[in-house]
Amino acid sequence: AAGPSGAMAAEGPGSLLALSALAVSRSMGVLERDVWELPGHLLRGLLPLLTVFRLERAEAAARRAGLSTQPIWRKLWDDVMKTRPPNSENITCWRKKFLETFFSNVLHGVLDVASDWRLNDQHFSPLLHSSPHVSQLTLCNMLQGAVELTAQHNQKVLENLAVSLRILKFQHLLSSDQSIRRSLVLLLHRLIHHGSVSQVSMYSWPVPDTLLLVLILSMSAGFWRSGNALTYHSSPCGFCREEDKAQSQASAQERAERGHCNKREWSDGEDQKGSPGAPREADAEVNGCRADVCLNSVLSRPRSPLQNQACEESSSKVPCDHTSVQGGSSPHCTSDQLSCHPVLRKTRRRLKSAVGRKRRCLRRSRGPYGDPEDLYDFVFTVAREDNLGLLNKNSTTEGENAENWTGSSPGSPCTGHAGCRKREGPAGIFSLKAAHRFRSVSTLELFSIPLTGETCRTLSNLLSSWVSLENLVLSYNGLGANISCILSGLRALSRHPDCHLRVVRVSDVFSHMPCMELVRCILSAFPQLHTLSVSFDLKNQLEGNRPEGNPGCSEAEIPESCLEQLEIRFPREPLHTAFLLPVLKASKSLQQLSLDSTTLPCSQELGFLLEALKECTPNLKKLSFHDMNLAEHQKEVLLLLQDPVLQEITFSFCRLFESSTAEFLSEIINTVKRNPSLKSLKLPGNRLGNQRLVALADIFSKDSSSSLCQLDVSSNCIKPDGLLEFTKKLEGHIQQRGGQIQFTHLRLFQNWLDQDAETAQEALRRLKAVCSVVNDSWDSSQAFADYISVM
Repeated sequence: AAGPSGAMAAEGPGSLLALSALAVSRSMGVLERDVWELPGHLLRGLLPLLTVFRLERAEAAARRAGLSTQPIWRKLWDDVMKTRPPNSENITCWRKKFLETFFSNVLHGVLDVASDWRLNDQHFSPLLHSSPHVSQLTLCNMLQGAVELTAQHNQKVLENLAVSLRILKFQHLLSSDQSIRRSLVLLLHRLIHHGSVSQVSMYSWPVPDTLLLVLILSMSAGFWRSGNALTYHSSPCGFCREEDKAQSQASAQERAERGHCNKREWSDGEDQKGSPGAPREADAEVNGCRADVCLNSVLSRPRSPLQNQACEESSSKVPCDHTSVQGGSSPHCTSDQLSCHPVLRKTRRRLKSAVGRKRRCLRRSRGPYGDPEDLYDFVFTVAREDNLGLLNKNSTTEGENAENWTGSSPGSPCTGHAGCRKREGPAGIFSLKAAHRFRSVSTLELFSIPLTGETCRTLSNLLSSWVSLENLVLSYNGLGANISCILSGLRALSRHPDCHLRVVRVSDVFSHMPCMELVRCILSAFPQLHTLSVSFDLKNQLEGNRPEGNPGCSEAEIPESCLEQLEIRFPREPLHTAFLLPVLKASKSLQQLSLDSTTLPCSQELGFLLEALKECTPNLKKLSFHDMNLAEHQKEVLLLLQDPVLQEITFSFCRLFESSTAEFLSEIINTVKRNPSLKSLKLPGNRLGNQRLVALADIFSKDSSSSLCQLDVSSNCIKPDGLLEFTKKLEGHIQQRGGQIQFTHLRLFQNWLDQDAETAQEALRRLKAVCSVVNDSWDSSQAFADYISVM
């Protein structure tokens, strides 16, 4: 339709009320304030005729009138987006969903606002008015979105995003030039360092641009230099300017206090009549304080990348108090140390030398007024000091510990494994001490992004002091031997008292070390973890190639942990309960355990595991087995189903009925009927077929004490006629129980429901009257081989 009148015409002849609503909708610019006072029955007819701009402004009035705009936003989605959103059943606010997707589509140029009359309003600025509703945003390809958002005409849009945006994603990135990286720096600085972004995720970057990758990682960790690199259209960052102003005021107050202190000391010196050296000492004290003022004037200038290094270089002459890196402030020299230290009372020559050296260093760095965007020099600052010199230099002051930065040293290679040190590379390592610390994100996710030894060392150094990090996900990054480098950074982080890391997920194609050894390494370093997931597809092709960093990791005792969820995907490794037992003993709080793709070396192994679980994990609520052959372990399966503590059990692709008899299925049904604690039973991929599915309906019979709420029978070769028979039997049981049943969710993914669409639709319609049904449109012809095997 070309407009509101076209929309009404499509619905047929309108009433007088509808025609009046149409006339009002065309004059909203004048009548808006009066319209919001209309009663609900009049407002209901008007809302669908409004543009997006007016509809968004009508939310408060609609709520006051007891009306919901959700159906209108849902229709907008269908008409404008013309796609079915993923997980649409979980969308609670279609207004937010529409405006967030609308923002992204307009930003990336895939939606024309002229395509629908509801988007075409002279008062409507697409990016500006939709930005307050954007909580997650994806930037891709050449980062055109970053360039657009940092353009001067979108300054207000960026301010809105700084408040609303929580998740920032990067996908399919390509190499970029310096101007694009400059825009990205401005964007990340505003949204992360001075914004609300708490999660950064990167996806699908087969050949990552190392410079760009490290830039995103370092700024996500809160590191960046100050100065012109953070200017916004030739104006310094206002937030950084406020911080500098506050710091300058604090310095002025300190100088005033010092002046008062020095005046009193001068007076005390005049009173010491019998001491001819007193005036000279007092003069030295005053001159030392003047030199201190000079030094503070240098330090109060806008911070430069090398300021920390300069302070470190002069620390042998001038004691400095390096504030904690996690505090978000740059190191500064305190006045008390400079003016009152006994060494400085002797002479000011050494102090002048230090000040001069600092000035020269700042001059070499070109300060904040030099090259406006020397990003390459920042991201890959070469640690020019010799590694040993950097490690052994006695420049750390009282209260400063080098381990606060990294397990090895900031700006030095990870020492976790020889593979990490194999090649230094011309670019060197990202120098943490060459940067200022800002706010950082709490979640970092890297999916399908190969990490070289160089980027692993950089990431390790970043992780070592990333105390705000709560969730770390490394998925298919080709780590190999570099996993030890990552572990080195995590171990350094674990020693920090302010560490917040609670979730670690590591997955890859090849495992460089046995899964259980990696689990023990991580858990030994992080007993405070709540969730740990380790997943590998295949064993390392080089048998016997084990990491050198921690040969005794598997023998180390695991302290009592806070672990609540443990997921292990073995690369077809045999399950040895003896190796898992120390982890279970240390995890008394464990509530969820998932074991995937492991083999059972002997028939008793599963029994050993069940005994260990019963003994060590009294709070276990959810247990999952995936891709494990349990065809010969019927006794253990029944023991699990009658466990009085477990609330959710998953047997996924476990070949349960491969060699079983009809009696085994009856025993499963009777066991579940007698277990009131089991809430969820998931049996995907076990080749139930129609007959076994129909039998499962007896779980809900009148004599059952089961409290089962969820049943998953996905990928089980179920046909429409079998589903309909199951539905009829279930309806009969519900009728016998007087309509009282706790069953609420049925999952039917990847079954053969397309073979008879009419029967399938009838079965689904009747099922949805009983419970929530989740299914998909799946081409069953792809599963012909599986069908033959079931026959």
